[in-house]
Formats: sequence, C-alpha cells, structure tokens
Amino acid sequence: MSLQDTLEQINNLDLNDIDWSRVGVWPLMGRICVWFLAVVAVSALVYFLFVKDLQSSLAREIKSEQTLRDNFQAKVFQAATLDQQRKLMVQMEKDFEFLIAQLPKKTQVPGLLDDIDEKGRFSGLDIVSITLKPETQGEFYVTLPIEIVVKGAYHNLGAFVSGIAGMSRIVTLHDFSIKMGGGASDLTMTINARTYRSLDEGGA
Repeated sequence: MSLQDTLEQINNLDLNDIDWSRVGVWPLMGRICVWFLAVVAVSALVYFLFVKDLQSSLAREIKSEQTLRDNFQAKVFQAATLDQQRKLMVQMEKDFEFLIAQLPKKTQVPGLLDDIDEKGRFSGLDIVSITLKPETQGEFYVTLPIEIVVKGAYHNLGAFVSGIAGMSRIVTLHDFSIKMGGGASDLTMTINARTYRSLDEGGA
C-alpha cells in the first residue's frame, strides 16, 4: 500500500466504524497511530500530574540556592574583613574619646564666655549682651546655647564670626540676623552660638 493510499484511508476514517476489539489485526499504520496517540496522552498525563510540579519545585530550589550563595558570599566577606573592622572600631572609639575629652567641663563655661567677649572687643564691636539659654542633654554631651548680640561695622562683624569659628573650643554658630541702625557702621547682629560640654559624673 502506498503512502498516498494510507493517507487517503486516514482522511476517510470514521471513528464510529472502528472495531476496537480487533486492534491487533489493524493495518500497521493504524496501529502506529493508535500507539502514537496513546504515548502522547500518557506523556501529557505524566507531565501535568508530576513533571509540572517538579519543575516548579526545581525553580524554587534554584532561587533558594542563589539566595544561600549570596548570603554565604556576604558572610565570607564579613569574615575576611573582621579584623579590619575591629581595628577600625577601636580607632573610632579612640577618636570619639579624644573628641569628648576636648569638650569643656561645666566649670570652664565662664572662661568660654570671657573668650567670646574678648573676641568681640578685639574685632572692634560693642558687646550688647551674651545670654546663656537652657541646656539640652544628649547621650554623651550637653549642648549649651548662647545668644550673642553685638553692634558694629559690617567687616567687624565678619571678623568676629571668623574669630569665634577659629576658637580652640568647640563652638558652632547658627541663625544670625543683622539689623541696620543709623548707618553702615551701626549694625546690630544677633547670633545663636552653641557650645558643648561633657557630662559630669553625676549627670548634667
């Protein structure tokens, strides 16, 4: 039987005319088609019942493995740099202790006020007032706000600010305002300075 005849038989095949009880005596091509369809059906059934879930599980395991690899690499890096991090921590603690040691004690605050007054007069300014504001306590130090009011010329104000910023004590300047008086040499500047002192043994 030629291939063309076989194809023609398949095209003209009516499923209602098939005698399934005599599959064994069917033509070879018919049996091959039945076995092929059976294999496809079984393969599809196995895939949807088992393989599909296994693939999803495999994808999850691959993702979990990558996460574990990333965590492992991060821990290896941390372990490799542990000694360096410890040395850095020790150095930071020393630097912090050095900075804390630079903060004035409570008894040194009057001397700081004298230094501010001296800077103002040295800059050619008139000191109107130097007012201590309420302290605020942090974890390692106390912040002492100081309101300073001075009068003088513009360049003298600049020299005063520069002198305060260059003091050996830790003093920061904030929120300044300038008001004009009778002329350019009659300016009034209000500036908020902050100095910091170490905590006393008993607290603030």
